[in-house]
Order: sequence, then C-alpha cells, then structure tokens
Amino acid sequence: MECEKKPVRVGFCLTGSFCTFKTAIAAMERLKDSGYDIIPIMSHNAAFTDTRFGKAADHRERIKNICGRDIILTVTDAEPIGPRDMTDIMVVAPCTGNTLAKLAYSMTDGAAAMSVKSHLRGGKPVVIAVATNDALAGSFKNIGTLMNYRHYYFVPFAQDDCVRKPNSLVADLSRLEDTITAALCEKQIQPLLLR
Repeated sequence: MECEKKPVRVGFCLTGSFCTFKTAIAAMERLKDSGYDIIPIMSHNAAFTDTRFGKAADHRERIKNICGRDIILTVTDAEPIGPRDMTDIMVVAPCTGNTLAKLAYSMTDGAAAMSVKSHLRGGKPVVIAVATNDALAGSFKNIGTLMNYRHYYFVPFAQDDCVRKPNSLVADLSRLEDTITAALCEKQIQPLLLR
C-alpha cells in the first residue's frame, strides 16, 4: 500500500495468553527480520509468570535478543511512548480477554494498557491480535466496543477449537504484517473472520 512507511516503529505488547507466546514471539521475529524497529512491552503477568509453556525469564531473554533493547515492563516506562513519539503503530499480540476489557474501558493499570493509551494520544493505529477462551462469551462485547473505536484494527481470527472451546478465538499471526500495513493506511484487513 502506498501509505506504508518503512522502517516502521512498532510497539509490541505481549499479554498473558501463554499458550500463544511461541507464535507471538515468532511473529515479532518475522517483523524484525522484515526491517521493522520493535519496542517490546510486556504486561506484568506475561513478563513474570512461569507456566507449562515456558519460563518467564527465558521469554524475556528471547524477546530482548530479537529486539536488541530492554523490554518496557512498568507504567512509568510506558507513559512516555506517546509524548516522545516513540511508535508509529502499537501491536497487542497476544491480547487476552483481560486486556481487551482494560482497553475497552480505558483502564491503565499496567505497562501494556498504558503503552496503548500513551500511543493513542497521537491518533495512531493499534493492532489487536485476540487470543482468549471467552472471546465469544464475556469478552465479545469488548471486541465489539474496540471495533467501533477509531484507531483499533484486528488481526484476522478464527475459533481454534469449536468443539472443546466453543467460545475461544485466536488471531492468525501469519497475517500480522498485512494487518499492520492496512492499519497504517487506516484500513481494517479483510476478511476478518477466518474459517
């Protein structure tokens, strides 16, 4: 698209959908390899919780190595993102149901939510990559709310297991770069709903 500007400065927030970390970090690495300048941000739970999907310290180390800079982990460090014009676009991948609610209701109690709020003060795009087991239940209204807000764009998503987890949605992070390109042109990539 004509309006794309590279290299683009991408704020990349990871929140606590731990089962999608491997895919999200791989998407971050692809963006870096494509020439994007990545500023990594993590919610407290994403940064400091060990799970069956890996140790928090290992995730932080890999992210730091990919991006070549320290991870933003606090509200204090996230707040200057907007005033200092540090990012062209903000990505939240994975974006949990908890984070969807915080963004829909403008709550900024952690680094991820504050980074989005600070970035939005400049009227710049935010890309959401949903990953939550209650997307078609309790979180559905928050997805709808954000879809109706200006500057929010969604990575195409699908049900990941409609039999065992009928309310769950996960974004297709192989479409992240295309979503960023469209969002920089103020367009929502289509189709949004995948089969």
